Amino acid sequence: MRLLFLIATTAILSSCGIYRKYPRATDVVSEDLYGDIKLSEDSVSMAMMSWQEIFVDEKLRCLIEQGLDNNTDIRIAKLRIGQTEVSLKAARLAFLPSLSVTPQGSSSQFGSNATSYTYSLPLTASWQIDIFGRLRNAKERAKVAVESSYAYQKAVQSELIATIALQYYTLAMLREQEQVVEKSAELWSETIRTMRLLMEAGQYNDAAVSQAEASYNSVLGANLDIKQQINEVENSLSVLLGDAVHSVETNSLSNWQNPQALQVGIPLQLLSMRPDVIQAELALASAFYATAEARSEFYPSLTLGGSVGWSNVAGVVTSPGKFLWDALASLTQPIFANGRLKAQYRIAQSEQEEAKLNFQQTVLNAGAEVNTSYLQIQTYAQKTKLCKNQVTALQRSIKATKLLMEGGSSNYLEVLTAQDALLAARLAFISNQYNEISSYISLYQALGGG
Repeated sequence: MRLLFLIATTAILSSCGIYRKYPRATDVVSEDLYGDIKLSEDSVSMAMMSWQEIFVDEKLRCLIEQGLDNNTDIRIAKLRIGQTEVSLKAARLAFLPSLSVTPQGSSSQFGSNATSYTYSLPLTASWQIDIFGRLRNAKERAKVAVESSYAYQKAVQSELIATIALQYYTLAMLREQEQVVEKSAELWSETIRTMRLLMEAGQYNDAAVSQAEASYNSVLGANLDIKQQINEVENSLSVLLGDAVHSVETNSLSNWQNPQALQVGIPLQLLSMRPDVIQAELALASAFYATAEARSEFYPSLTLGGSVGWSNVAGVVTSPGKFLWDALASLTQPIFANGRLKAQYRIAQSEQEEAKLNFQQTVLNAGAEVNTSYLQIQTYAQKTKLCKNQVTALQRSIKATKLLMEGGSSNYLEVLTAQDALLAARLAFISNQYNEISSYISLYQALGGG
């Protein structure tokens, strides 16, 4: 009865502990988080869209699914989740008493006396009463660690999806550039043939033909560089997919479809969706509980213990054995610990403030990345139209210049210049298409896409 009374008393005392839940830090988000971007609270945000809704290319989808299944970083993230969940289970079980059985036996003989045997079969229990929230703070830290491991997995997944998409469209860009360069090489070959015929007619000299051949060889060299880049990207993409090196098929850049949801949402959406922001706040919550745990070390700890069992040892050796039990309660109050407890508490406070600053900086970085990606989309969309108009104008220029050259009204330098300009414009148009797509991918990642 006394033991039950003691347990009830300590349970009542535990309700007066110093434990409290982590209060969310709401003062780190400013109204102008995204800069000059106009926000719409009722719009659908890219942050709320799944990657399947953004990346509609079937070939790309297959690659992303393969990467999510086979990538080693994703597997490691899943293992970390399992580790933190086991730690949380252990933190929850810390509230229960620990039980142990320690059977003992011995034999002894003195002189010619008969051998005597002693034994004991005790069941020992120890129960730490969480009066000042030490165990609850530890449990909350373990819960935060689990949530952080899930956020880490999401961050790895988001980065993997974005990287696969970027590599995929890089490969598509290089292949389109390869086609343009090969077509340009054919045009150069035709131009050289025409110039040789004109040289035989006395309109050009060997210097003009030689310069055209030099430009032709330069184009062939550029084509070899593109082929090498294609091989490198395929190798890199194969590694991301967790597969052996192999050729990867892609669709044209023109198959890309811009997501309909261009609004980036409101700051709260960013905080709730972006993994690194989630992790930063969870780190702040963990530091908060660590500080509370360090503070609870200044208060006494109460441990209940006892044992019950069967033994033939009770002052004298008797046989058979008899039932015995005992109960123990211990209260430990730290008085002097060489400054260790104060040092731990001050360090925990400093780490909590550091975590808050890191959280604030992470939010600011997130806002800047969203702003950059969003404005890049607008810029590259406008440049794509200009590049397309430039290619069209240069195509007309080449046709006109060739006709003038064949009629003797233009020289070979104008033809060479026009063809070089057209090749550069076509490559720039393809690069700008890729940049526009990569800006959408960057925005998806900046918003913590799922």
